[in-house]
Amino acid sequence: MPFFKWDEMLREKITPSYSPAEGPTVKGEKIEVGLFFYPAGGEGKPHSHPNEQIQVVLRGRSLVHIGGEEKVVGPGEAIHIPANTEHWGKTLEDMEVINCKDVVVGWSIKNAGWEK
Repeated sequence: MPFFKWDEMLREKITPSYSPAEGPTVKGEKIEVGLFFYPAGGEGKPHSHPNEQIQVVLRGRSLVHIGGEEKVVGPGEAIHIPANTEHWGKTLEDMEVINCKDVVVGWSIKNAGWEK
């Protein structure tokens, strides 16, 4: 099916072992795009993955750490996380983002030991 409606899709925890993010995700052969919600006060654990990742902030604010840099981001800003770069964040206000990652064939969070 080539068409999706965010509010009709399953809203699930994305990676509960290291992030409070939840939302629907459209997964293709080479890319995945999600509409993710991060609750205020939530905090992700430092982690990295072989996927390059880009997030576009639609609403809310978060203190984001990428590599050795940190910044408070908000609506109208984008975040680029290079592959294999440690990152994490603390959500300051309920936040909604468009999340994009390339698909790495044969790799999952289970390979990294984050999921049981």
